[in-house]
Amino acid sequence: MELTWAKTLALTGGVLLVPVFAVVASFLFWPGLLLKAYNWYNRRSQGMVVRYSHSGTYRFCYSARGTPGGATPSLLLLHGFTASKDMWLPVVMFVRSVGLDKSPFHLAGTSMGGNVAGVYAGLYPADVCSLTLVCPAGLVYPTDSSFVALLKQLDLEKPIAPSKPIPLIPTSMQELEAMLKLCCYKPPKIPHQFLRGLLANRIPNNDFYREVFLAIVEEKSRYLLQEHLNLITAPLQVIWGKNDQVLDVSGATVIQKALPHCQVDLLDNCGHTIALERPRKFANLMLDFHNKAKKQA
Repeated sequence: MELTWAKTLALTGGVLLVPVFAVVASFLFWPGLLLKAYNWYNRRSQGMVVRYSHSGTYRFCYSARGTPGGATPSLLLLHGFTASKDMWLPVVMFVRSVGLDKSPFHLAGTSMGGNVAGVYAGLYPADVCSLTLVCPAGLVYPTDSSFVALLKQLDLEKPIAPSKPIPLIPTSMQELEAMLKLCCYKPPKIPHQFLRGLLANRIPNNDFYREVFLAIVEEKSRYLLQEHLNLITAPLQVIWGKNDQVLDVSGATVIQKALPHCQVDLLDNCGHTIALERPRKFANLMLDFHNKAKKQA
């Protein structure tokens, strides 16, 4: 039996409504799943592949693009505390990440990742051809930030009770919104459902986040970057948001005092999450510095 145009339109519309319904349902009931799908699509569109590396009982997940051994030094980006590899997606569209096993690489890290990057560069100088530290942790800051003031209220010299909230580990929408205000100069206008999805994706990892947090703020770990600054020999760039409420911008002067030849770039109207707040500016600054360091090598 031949289909009338009305039936054809109805059937076609029904087929088209299926993916629309799936998206709407995800947005309403499973916003976390929708965010994961968005990041998956974003990675694919930028040529990023998710890979895994195992060391002992740990499994590390990372995103990569390109192949090892290229003529251009590889770039390794280390994210901050409780963030993920996907925080670099806004930057990746301006920079290219390649393999690390053939020659010295450019190392960049933000916040906790900046602490790790700086310590690594100090301990393994032959591996790093240039280094970018983005508002790094692990320093003795001349001025307390809002976040450090909150930490002092927690009294880090004593065990933190499991019920005690930690500002960077939200367990509710109210705490998540407070974290965004703390981390960003101007918190992004994110739909409520997407915030729900972000929280839903974070909560299963909160016990691990808490374990890591307690490890990095204990006395023997708290100032590791400060203790290794004098070992850094690679060309060094420091990028910091002038309005950082998590780690005060005065940390830049600490690094500059220890390593006078470093390049310091301070960003106006920018908080702690530079890669998200100013991705293009950050990428351009880092690439310009990387190219300059390569010419001087």
